Amino acid sequence: MTDKNQLNALGREAAFQLADITKTRPQFGAITPRWVARFLEFKGLDAGIFRVNRVVEGDTPLDALCSQDPGKIDIPQGYVEYQTRPREYHLSNISAILNVDTRISDVYSSPYDQIGEQVALAIESLQERQESQLINNDDYGLLKNVADSQRVKPRNRNGAPTPDDLDELLSRVWKQPSCFLAHPKAIAAFQRECTRRGVPPPTTEIAGGVFTLWRGIPLIPTDKLFVDGLKNPKSSSGKTNILLVRTGENKRGVIGLYQAGLPGEQARGLSVRFRGIDDNGLASYLLSLYCSAAVLADDALAVLEDVEIGEYFDYDRDQK
Repeated sequence: MTDKNQLNALGREAAFQLADITKTRPQFGAITPRWVARFLEFKGLDAGIFRVNRVVEGDTPLDALCSQDPGKIDIPQGYVEYQTRPREYHLSNISAILNVDTRISDVYSSPYDQIGEQVALAIESLQERQESQLINNDDYGLLKNVADSQRVKPRNRNGAPTPDDLDELLSRVWKQPSCFLAHPKAIAAFQRECTRRGVPPPTTEIAGGVFTLWRGIPLIPTDKLFVDGLKNPKSSSGKTNILLVRTGENKRGVIGLYQAGLPGEQARGLSVRFRGIDDNGLASYLLSLYCSAAVLADDALAVLEDVEIGEYFDYDRDQK
């Protein structure tokens, strides 16, 4: 005698054995859009070294006569002086070795090729590290190369980023500023301050992303501008920095550097080379990424330091 509640039909578990499963490629939440690398202009190098030749600073490169007096003929004479010891940037190397069991790749490569997926994820990992190094590297990182005159502290006692603070950055990088760079939590803190003051900033779409604007300059989110040294802080408060950057060689801004023409090049400055298969059937691949960044002029970069992300406005209290 059968249970009245039991269906007299093929069950889900048995039917599942004949079904094709639709699968995704491997998904990792740690992979980001890497907007910093997208917004920077990159220059390929032939020999891994980039020299920034600067003119010795003055009010103008060369004195000149400006007069309507036809009798004034003492035209200034001189020349434009260059630095005798300009800074040179050397590319740094980010590398990893990827191992793939050939028995696994032979048998389990449908519908997705295992080697291709492993290489793609390894490339993502190196490019994430590149983005972090562009900001935090002890030699060429943007935070380490801000001139002392271009460093600003928040005016708010609690350290929250205000419109006044971003305006101050714009006064330091006023020659064709390109973008602000900030942790998403710092952008949220700035938006809260704007809302509190009744000046909610507009947004715009650039390269498929929607960005907050301040004075027409986009605030680009990146978790590589750490909060208390962390990409993903657990606490609701913490300190971080906000950068304002002018990009491009023609604008004497900040540019990214990479090695051009690498053997096995898979992306800008990144190569993948097969190292062989050992006696146990383990295939090995060497991934190498060569990168750096250069600040062509001191006024191409400014930073708002010690920004507090955890200040919240108590509407009920402040409206009483």
